[in-house]
Amino acid sequence: MYAKYTELRDSKGYKDSDVAKETGLSPVVFEEWISGKSQPKVDKLIKIADFFGVTLDELVRSQA
Repeated sequence: MYAKYTELRDSKGYKDSDVAKETGLSPVVFEEWISGKSQPKVDKLIKIADFFGVTLDELVRSQA
């Protein structure tokens, strides 16, 4: 999921802090995902998918 997120983020020229601010998520959430300390919860994934205008399935789909 994080690979697709970073692809979307980078294609729009955003930083994690920009996405956090626009979605209302804590910047710490992104740091914990990167480090593997936590897994994203569905409610947070929905906010991110909505922000980027993609479906939840598109956001979490594994990249081959």
